[in-house]
Formats: sequence, C-alpha cells, structure tokens
Amino acid sequence: MAVAALGVGGAALALVAAGWPAERLGLGTSRLGLRILGGLALGAVLLLPAAVRSAAVPMLPAGLAVAAVAVSIGEELAFRGALYAALDELGGAPLAIVGTTALWTAAHTLSHPPEFLGAVAAAGLLLALWRWACRDLVGPVIGHVIADLAL
Repeated sequence: MAVAALGVGGAALALVAAGWPAERLGLGTSRLGLRILGGLALGAVLLLPAAVRSAAVPMLPAGLAVAAVAVSIGEELAFRGALYAALDELGGAPLAIVGTTALWTAAHTLSHPPEFLGAVAAAGLLLALWRWACRDLVGPVIGHVIADLAL
C-alpha cells in the first residue's frame, strides 16, 4: 500500500509540470550526453554521505525502487522544473534557487528527521544551482534518482 502511495505521489508531483514547455523546465535535448554525464556526477556527489558510513548500502526491494524513481522524478519536475521556472519568471534566478531550496527542505520535514534536514537543504541547493548554471533538469533528475536508490 505504501509503495503504491509513493508511486501515486510521484505521478502527482510530475503533474505540476504539465503545460510548461520542455525548454522552460530544463528538459530540452541539446547536449544530452553532457547532461546525462552531469547527472551521474551529481549522483556521485549526493552519495558522498553514504560513502562515509561504515555499513554497506542497503538494496531496495524492486517495488520500493520503482516508487523511489517515481518520487525522485516527480519531485524534480515539481521543484526544479515548474516551481523553479515560475519563481525565475517572478523574481529571477536568486529567488528560484532560494525558493525551491527552502520549499524542497520544508516538504521533507514530514519524512526526514530534523538532523537530516541540513543534508536535504544542501542537496536541494546543489540541484537548484545546477538547474540555474546549466539551464538543465536532466542532470538533477538523474542525480536524484541515483541518490534515492542508494540512500
């Protein structure tokens, strides 16, 4: 039941991006190879906290892994896609970066312990800065999926 709810939640988050042009969401196809490579690099950076843990990284069951992918993609489309684009139009990149990072962190207060929210904010800031600097959402989607599957 929880896995299905996560999948539905991810799909609902993705719907937030409906109606936005792909280019405004950072989903164009130019330089796709570099964008994918960037996503892999973002994923590696987001995994650094797990690398310092002494225990092995747990493997997610297949159903939960599918739900984690759906939520990761949905969150990126909602936060660094549609919300970023709307805030960028409203007040420029600084508002988009700070606003998406703050709202992303706030959204995670229900699912993460308080001591983990600093790491959530740092990840959100990294992904928002990538979105701004590269005008790209492909990298953040890939990085987020990698991090959620491994953490």
